[in-house]
Amino acid sequence: MASLLDDRDLQNVRRRFERQAESLLREAGVTEADNDEDEKKKQKPLPRINIHSVFWILAAVAVTHYVNFLPVVQITLQQGCTWLLVGAVSLVISLCVALYCIVYLEWYRGICDYDAKYPGLVPVAILTFLITAICFNVSLWPVWSFFTPLILFTQFMGFVMLVSLLG
Repeated sequence: MASLLDDRDLQNVRRRFERQAESLLREAGVTEADNDEDEKKKQKPLPRINIHSVFWILAAVAVTHYVNFLPVVQITLQQGCTWLLVGAVSLVISLCVALYCIVYLEWYRGICDYDAKYPGLVPVAILTFLITAICFNVSLWPVWSFFTPLILFTQFMGFVMLVSLLG
């Protein structure tokens, strides 16, 4: 019984203190929105260019150069590899979805949380990218065998880091 009284007394004191604090803040003209803005200003934004991004971009450039990536893809396309064509089409679809999200929705319309407003975009981008990865690995396996996933992953990470510099 005594503990219940103590709890009630503590709650009453807390309520009085909160009311006094709110009235003092109102008199001073400080609101919660002002406090949030001050905290956001104090936080430093993350740098866009960091060592991690530069590493992946340089690794992708080096892999592209040393394994003759573009000539190999061109020769494979000239041979009429269906896997590579399907992968290229799904890559274009995936890139179109990404550009729609980044350029149109985020930059032009100002919608940063586009996956909440347009929930179908993310699954479409993921599905088309998985199809791209599978098709590219199957089509280029005869050229680089066990190194194919490693080469394609390095290319992918370099591309992602390059795109992350945009926004």
